[in-house]
Amino acid sequence: MAREPSVLDEARSVDDDEDAPEDDGETGNSGLLGRRSYMTLAGVTTAAATLSSVTSAGGDDYEEITARGQVIRIGRGETYENKLFDLTNGNSVLLLVEGGNSVIRNVGFRGLHRGDGFMISISAASGDVLIENVYLGDGSTKEGESFVHGPGAVFYHRNASCDVTFRYCNVQGWPNNGFYCSNTASGGSVRFEHCYGKNNGVSTYRVAGGRDAIVDCVAYNDDTDYGPGWGGYVEDAGRPVWVWPGNTVRIDDSNVASGSYPYAMVLRGNATARMTGGAIRGTVQGGGLNRSNVSSDPDLSVPEGVPTSPEEAAAGSKGTTADTDAPTDAEDDDGPLEHLILFDGDPAGVTRYEFEVSGSVEKSTDEGASIDDEDVIDGEFVHGVVADWKDAFRFSGDLEQLTVDGPATVFVDGEVVDPTDYGVDRPHVLEVTSRDGPASFEVTVDGEIELESDENPADETTAVSGTTVQRSITDGSETFRFSGALTDVTVIDGEAEISLDGEPIDPDDYGDHELLPHALVIDGTDADGPSTYSFETSGAVVTSTYDDASVDDAVIEDGVVRGVVDDERTAYWFDGEIESFRLFGRASVDVQYNAREQ
Repeated sequence: MAREPSVLDEARSVDDDEDAPEDDGETGNSGLLGRRSYMTLAGVTTAAATLSSVTSAGGDDYEEITARGQVIRIGRGETYENKLFDLTNGNSVLLLVEGGNSVIRNVGFRGLHRGDGFMISISAASGDVLIENVYLGDGSTKEGESFVHGPGAVFYHRNASCDVTFRYCNVQGWPNNGFYCSNTASGGSVRFEHCYGKNNGVSTYRVAGGRDAIVDCVAYNDDTDYGPGWGGYVEDAGRPVWVWPGNTVRIDDSNVASGSYPYAMVLRGNATARMTGGAIRGTVQGGGLNRSNVSSDPDLSVPEGVPTSPEEAAAGSKGTTADTDAPTDAEDDDGPLEHLILFDGDPAGVTRYEFEVSGSVEKSTDEGASIDDEDVIDGEFVHGVVADWKDAFRFSGDLEQLTVDGPATVFVDGEVVDPTDYGVDRPHVLEVTSRDGPASFEVTVDGEIELESDENPADETTAVSGTTVQRSITDGSETFRFSGALTDVTVIDGEAEISLDGEPIDPDDYGDHELLPHALVIDGTDADGPSTYSFETSGAVVTSTYDDASVDDAVIEDGVVRGVVDDERTAYWFDGEIESFRLFGRASVDVQYNAREQ
């Protein structure tokens, strides 16, 4: 459920000096781990919202809310939808997106905005955010503003590093940018699909990141009406597209026109854009535009599916992908995805899951689930992790195999299921074959492992500790079954051939990481409640007891680590660099480079 505390200063609009580049004080991230103070705030739970609302007179399925300056927080994994905000009393409202894997859908803002802040502000430090079927087309006024350009519609905060998709959004007449999203130059991304922007000051689509994209969108300035309520000042009309320095932005099948403003597109500094299809009318400032099949006669009509009134948006009568009747590719091939599997995570620990179906499968936001790019669908096989959130998938056919390591609860079509009823507990097979004499080896997985044979000759030894097996064989082969991922294989003595699920592997690809040089410590001993974390290294990473840390049940896969720490300390050895780090909670983080030399 979305939450409504008092207004935060950081969510208000920011000044925008067109004549000076943005500096670190406004847009720059303060370093990878320096953002921890902000990310700690993301874990704070606030009071539930109490909204002033009435039932819509038309009987449509949405809630009508009278604006009174409230801030509505959308946390990780939450969906906020089917709301109509009435701004005609002169008050404002803010939707503050604090958590990733969240959704704002079917929201309309009715009446001229007279506040001095943004209507939607995004500060999520990771994950995906979907903002879909939103109407902000009644515009805003510049009267009485306390900063240069007035209020704006949507702001991507400098501390955000999430990936946002805007779909079927209508934004018109906002003095301080329609979509102020140039902070993606420091991390994260924005993608616009089937959006419409008109007569926005400063810019309509303000982008910067290398993964930013504008697809099947419209942005233009009218020759006579520059924003209802802010005077019709031609000199204040903005750039339909403004790309800030740093990366190349994609623009596909979109239509852009400058109107009386000098430029249809501005590429600042070394910014570049690659435009394919669509049309542009007006001058481009900057030489970094690459065009392919682009005309000079743009179609400036509202894209199909974009809401043209606040009531239409709130009712979700057009535009949303959640209720679309169009079949997906999977439905075309295998019929409807009639089944739902839901993994309901537990903050007590990370759960790794795997499952296989006989038909098709796709990610879903049903039951408030999040969508995580790191959950992998490979044909009919799916694997992922879940902690204090939900993952869901829709599938056709039968559930053939299900393995769950951790405290999560699994529902299939609304009923709790026992994973042991589906397939085998340990679906993976590791076979070790001695070559030219005896061999000793050690195997570690991040799930459970067992020797398939019950035989244990006296001259051989087997030591099992947690998820590690140590074994010596004189000849022949040994077979093990395990769940989770294979994290380490070491041939200690002799020579051996090793295969995983029938395919030969090189033990050097898994390696012996005993002497990795650097240490990362996540300390939850003084935190109030559990903290969820994830990070990625450019080199190898293994758990560690460095600094008296305990070894938790984190998942390590391809250099990506995910875990939960409560009232203890957990640590890791690693080499290379920490390429990304996310923390939700109040745990402290410490990195010690070359820790073994200290």
